[in-house]
Amino acid sequence: MPTGKVKFFSQDKGFGYITGDDGRDVYFPESVLPVGVRPRKGASVEYSVAEGRRGLHALSVDVKEAPVSVAKASRRKPEDMVPIVEDLIKILDSASGQLRRGRYPDHGARIAQALRTLANEFDA
Repeated sequence: MPTGKVKFFSQDKGFGYITGDDGRDVYFPESVLPVGVRPRKGASVEYSVAEGRRGLHALSVDVKEAPVSVAKASRRKPEDMVPIVEDLIKILDSASGQLRRGRYPDHGARIAQALRTLANEFDA
């Protein structure tokens, strides 16, 4: 079975491409993946391949290893996030009071940055 790495996969579009160890790109639809598997870019895969009208198509794809997420490995421990979330709740509560009075909160850009940082921690 040929091996390669996931070059691209779009869950929304339902397809992706593998770059084989031989350098050729292979198309694969979501239907050839095991149920519940969503490969990430760079994941190692084994696949079977056939020549189609538009080039190489994978007939089956087996994800061998998922790449280790650098963000996930470096994110904070859940217990370290508690005071951050609680402080952010206080800041947002203050902001909602200002919004009720008809004006945008002071330091809105800092609030937005804090929300983005928290979202990145949760999304890792």
